[in-house]
Amino acid sequence: MSYIGIDLGTSSIKAILVDDRQSVVAGTTRDLVVNRSAAQWSEQNPADWITATLAALQDLKQAAPSAFRVCRGIGLSGQMHGAVLLDEADRPLRPCMLWNDGRSSAECAEIEAAEPASRDITGNIAMPGFTAPKLLWVGRHEPDVFRRTRKVLLPKAYLRLVLTGEAIEEMSDASGTLWLDVGARDWSDRMLAATRLDRSHMPALVEGSQPAGRMRPDLSRELGFDAPPLFAGGAGDNAAGAVGLGAVEPGASFLSLGTSGVLWRTTAGFEPRADRAVHAFCHALPGLWHQMSVHLSAAASLNWWAMVTGSTEADLLAPLGETLERPSPVLFTPYLSGERTPHNDTQMRGGFARLGHDTGRNAMTQAVLEGVGFAFRDGKAALESAGSRIDEAIVIGGGSRSALWLSILANVLDMPLHRHAAGETGAAFGAARLARLACTGEDPREICRKPDGVPQIFRPKRDLVAAYADRYALWGKAAGFSRELQ
Repeated sequence: MSYIGIDLGTSSIKAILVDDRQSVVAGTTRDLVVNRSAAQWSEQNPADWITATLAALQDLKQAAPSAFRVCRGIGLSGQMHGAVLLDEADRPLRPCMLWNDGRSSAECAEIEAAEPASRDITGNIAMPGFTAPKLLWVGRHEPDVFRRTRKVLLPKAYLRLVLTGEAIEEMSDASGTLWLDVGARDWSDRMLAATRLDRSHMPALVEGSQPAGRMRPDLSRELGFDAPPLFAGGAGDNAAGAVGLGAVEPGASFLSLGTSGVLWRTTAGFEPRADRAVHAFCHALPGLWHQMSVHLSAAASLNWWAMVTGSTEADLLAPLGETLERPSPVLFTPYLSGERTPHNDTQMRGGFARLGHDTGRNAMTQAVLEGVGFAFRDGKAALESAGSRIDEAIVIGGGSRSALWLSILANVLDMPLHRHAAGETGAAFGAARLARLACTGEDPREICRKPDGVPQIFRPKRDLVAAYADRYALWGKAAGFSRELQ
């Protein structure tokens, strides 16, 4: 038997086919496009997700036809917080407003005024990236769309709806809507009422490892499966990454260096710390929760710099090598889309500081990598204020391909980082594991183990740790300047 994991990301759809020994048989990526038609707007067309997903499934079929045919289950991982608004016929009424869409700041204050216990119920500050404020924005600026909305789904739930006909969501992704009572793992009627919605607008809830629909028979035949695969509840992208990395015991940590950046810690219970803009969400497995610091422009910062310079990321990084002797003389604040942890400010903006006539591209590129590292250091401090120290972490995400970047992060954060060969497929691999659990009912701790093989370890060096500590203090002044100039 085999299992498929599909990760609906911001920049691409990733899909992998895994056999019953948890070996990846085939994998593929299909790119997606983000539309930023106005300041602070970030949207995608849900139809593009469907096209890319079906193409990815065809890729897997072509790469490993025998294993594909006998696929027993599919797990979905998805970018969180997006708002897919559907009419009575389950048709999208507008483009999806994504997790990094920052237009609904005013609506966040409105939600917390309407429900003063919001932070206690949800474990989080109301932020524009979350789903609920987006609905109030639509209600104010697109009242006809709001009036016609019959169902609100997150991105991967919409993908599930198209593939199975079932409107179902799971706890980890639902935690990022501001409509979930995160401690009780159920929709909150009070939070729904604060946005003029009720339970009829919400999908059914399951745990990430539970069954959540089966592929439509007609689509299953068209794709060439022997029988319609069972879908698991799945997970939000970071929770899926945690499942893929085996971060399923309290205290387990990882760092995700993707489009956005995340520092994660698994917890045994619901442990909110909203005052530091730390997220407290459900894990994708029953009886577990997690905390996260979240940074909106991690690898996105390097991608932006490559676009500005008319270069590629690889060409920017190549002259720097894999190690460095000292911090860059230039400073960079990575607030291209504002920031969550610890600032919770969509108006913050990035920038370079301490430029001189002798400043070159290499110094600025290094500063971009370091600025993202300093933002992670802010997030690490916020997380540690909400619990014990974080002494090491596995690292995943597209940015983890860069040995130089991981070396910088290890020194800035003063902790070892472990890179495994399968780090880039963590979320899709976690989704495939959840598919297996939904099909077999096995013990999650037996299936969700840490990656096999010896990881490459990036260890901090004392001289660079000290140099970066000094640089971090100087960077903090530049970060404050970014905040003042909003």
